[in-house]
Amino acid sequence: MKIKIKEMNYEDVLACPTEKHKLPLRSGILFRTLMKILSIPDLRATHFSCRKIGMENLGKDEPCLILMNHSSFIDLKIAASVLYPRPFNIVCTSDGFVGKSGLMRAIGCIPTKKFVTDMVLVRDMIHTVRKLKSSVLMFPEASYSFDGTATPLPESMGKCLKLLGVPVVMIRTYGAFARDPLYNNLKLRKVNVSADMKYLLSPQDIERKTAQELNDILAEQFSFDNFRWQQENNIRIAEPFRADSLNRVLYKCPACKLEGKLLGKGTRITCASCGKSYELTEYGYLKAVEGETEFAHIPDWYRWERECVRQELLEGHYEMDMPVDICMMVNTRSVYRVGEGRLRHDMQGFHLVGCGGKLDYRQKPNASYSLYSDYFWYEIGDVICIGNNEALYYCFPKGGGDVVAKARLATEELYRIMRNTD
Repeated sequence: MKIKIKEMNYEDVLACPTEKHKLPLRSGILFRTLMKILSIPDLRATHFSCRKIGMENLGKDEPCLILMNHSSFIDLKIAASVLYPRPFNIVCTSDGFVGKSGLMRAIGCIPTKKFVTDMVLVRDMIHTVRKLKSSVLMFPEASYSFDGTATPLPESMGKCLKLLGVPVVMIRTYGAFARDPLYNNLKLRKVNVSADMKYLLSPQDIERKTAQELNDILAEQFSFDNFRWQQENNIRIAEPFRADSLNRVLYKCPACKLEGKLLGKGTRITCASCGKSYELTEYGYLKAVEGETEFAHIPDWYRWERECVRQELLEGHYEMDMPVDICMMVNTRSVYRVGEGRLRHDMQGFHLVGCGGKLDYRQKPNASYSLYSDYFWYEIGDVICIGNNEALYYCFPKGGGDVVAKARLATEELYRIMRNTD
């Protein structure tokens, strides 16, 4: 998938007209049918099946909030198939509207900025369920999982459920991550995919429970481990590229403790510094080629990296400072490439400078509970995105080092530390 990019001076981008808010549109049956038809090839290729649990409790024309875990591009195709012919609107990242805003609105998409406070989104969702009588599909994790486990949910979800006051349905997928993990550069594996669609909460349940109780229920529902699922179900992934770019996730060597020296290639991930190498087996385990296997489970390695980052933060040693190429988004006409700069991340948050000194943007640690960071973003490169409701800054690190995952971990842990010290 590509995105429209235009070269432009920083000052000219600031002078571009901003996007005017538009209310969501109810998608027509023609578009819903087209989406379902276009989903058929991938779903057939993965022998897709869906188990429905308690869905008889949802009225045929009753709007609901549909929450779905976010694993790969096949997610939307699954939703288009299992929800058909029910009308639904999709909460979608605003950069998905670039160059095709009219089409995205016609199929019912509702734009939002990832990890940026967006009160307009809640009003749009209320308008959708009450005025349009359409359901809302939302991926509350907002970003794809890096290590196959759940990413944090916004603390506002419980309050959002109470404001909407409609039934909540949960769609949980199995095999979608194993088929197309984000780190693997969109290379598809031969894995069957399935889903559970469950009636989770009635309006009465939501009314009786507190916002925190609702958050706890959602946290439990969004607790999963895709590598564990693969192991427990003996899912064989024999593709010879299964460890390609795994260093994006596993960036710190547990043997020599150095960062940015690992390389995932073929079926192995190897440290260029100490030479330690690990095989990613066909059943999702890691095994050292020689010596001790520090982490046989990828999420355990990733969790250790998180702990290391947290310790750096607590000791005041954490710091990232890197050259970046900078793109900006101020409307959905295009993403604008504005030049080069430097992105710094430390206990004070993010600080981006560039464009010959004209750009100087700071983002405090308490701005967001997580970070919009991505691999191979629109086939351009790994990206760290920061910003606010006026502008988003897409920063593409130069010089390697696999900093994207660490930046997300640091953002999440720094937010938690700051919240606990308030």
